[in-house]
Amino acid sequence: MKLRYSIAMTLPLAAPAMAADLAVKFEIPQLNVAEYHRPYVAAWLENADQKVVTNLAVLYDVKKKDNAGTKWIKDMRQWWRKAGRDVTLPLDGVSGATRSPGEHTLTFNSATAALDKLPAGQYQLVMEAAREAGGRELVKVPVTLPLKVGQLGSAKGKEELGNVTALYK
Repeated sequence: MKLRYSIAMTLPLAAPAMAADLAVKFEIPQLNVAEYHRPYVAAWLENADQKVVTNLAVLYDVKKKDNAGTKWIKDMRQWWRKAGRDVTLPLDGVSGATRSPGEHTLTFNSATAALDKLPAGQYQLVMEAAREAGGRELVKVPVTLPLKVGQLGSAKGKEELGNVTALYK
C-alpha cells in the first residue's frame, strides 16, 4: 500500500519538469482610423541565416466560408515569402482567429512547437502583422535555445504591433 502511494505521488512531480513553454505576449494597438480591420498575424522562429525553422502561429479569419480568410495572408510579406506559400492553411495547431486590440498571449509547448529539436543557439522570434486597408509591421525578438527559466526578450512595434515579449515558462 505504501509503495503504491509513493509511486503515485512522484508521477505528478516529474511531469511539469519536462514541460517547457515559450510564451509570446503581444499587443495590438487600437488605431483611430475610419475603416478598422483586425490584423492578420504570423509568428515564427528564424535561425542566424534568417531561415524559418518553425511556424508558431498564423492568425487570420479562419471562419470565412471556402477558406476566403486567406485572401489577405499574402500581405504578411516576409512570412509569406519565407514560409507561407509552402504551407497548406489552416496549419493544424498553428492557425487561429484574428485578435482584437489589446494585450494577448500565445503559449507554445517546446515539444509540439518543435523547439526542443532545434540545436542550441541564437534565434529570432519574428512577429508580422498586416491589416486589410491598413499597414504592415515586422518585429523581431532575440531568443536563445535551449530556453532557460525567466529568459526574456522584447521589442516594440510602432503602428500595427505594440510590445512583443518572449518569455520561458
